[in-house]
Amino acid sequence: MPKKFETPAAREGEGKNGVQSLEIGMTILRAISSGHRSMMLKDIAAAADMPASKAHRYIVSLVRSGLVEQDPMTSRYDLGPFALSLGLVAVDRLDRVKLGLSAIADLRDEINQTTGLSVWSDAGPVIIRSVRPYRPITVNVVTGSALQLLTSASGRTFAAWLPRSTTDVLIGRERATLALPAELSTAAGIDAMLAQVRQDGVSTVTDYHLVPGVAAAAAPVFNLKHEITLSMLAIGVKGMIDLSLDGPVVAALKRSAQALSLRLGHAGVL
Repeated sequence: MPKKFETPAAREGEGKNGVQSLEIGMTILRAISSGHRSMMLKDIAAAADMPASKAHRYIVSLVRSGLVEQDPMTSRYDLGPFALSLGLVAVDRLDRVKLGLSAIADLRDEINQTTGLSVWSDAGPVIIRSVRPYRPITVNVVTGSALQLLTSASGRTFAAWLPRSTTDVLIGRERATLALPAELSTAAGIDAMLAQVRQDGVSTVTDYHLVPGVAAAAAPVFNLKHEITLSMLAIGVKGMIDLSLDGPVVAALKRSAQALSLRLGHAGVL
């Protein structure tokens, strides 16, 4: 029996079963997204290289799913709310940790201090990455370390920019269980401290009570949705690191956090 001839495309497609109708729908979505404004059906069909009748059948389903919407006044089509949501999620899920690790490595090279990244968890801020400096006396930061909200630089940064509905329970717990500084013994004192952090754009703690002798500064990193997504840290030995607001360490930290925010899609003024 003669061997059946197979084209390269057929061989390449072996074992790669897909849904053709979905792929056609994605072609239409790409055509709409590549347009500079909303489009008429005939323009979408031309961009997708298919008859208008065929394009219309798929667009009906895309409208139902929320990926496409039609302006009833002009009959033009554009990307819908679900497409926008997917785009925002995609941007939010940029590898923020990979970008952040590069950012804190560059910051370490500039200031020669321990640098780190923390993220928000249900239990509060957690250190997820750190980079050691090129100096004999330094602060070692353990990945996975949980930080307190009111007494750590990173915790204060998250508390300053997260919604109070997210932080109220943890703040209440710390007020009930920790020996807080006198200025944080009242709700008004805590509010004033967080307002100052927002005004400064950075939080500094010159003697973290869980680890005496450690000083740290933290700056917020924002995403496309203007939400705090990371905290960038500069950490050193008390008396050996200058954390004054107009000093080079804090200036470099804020500049690095702002640059990382821009990489993550944030365009606002920090």
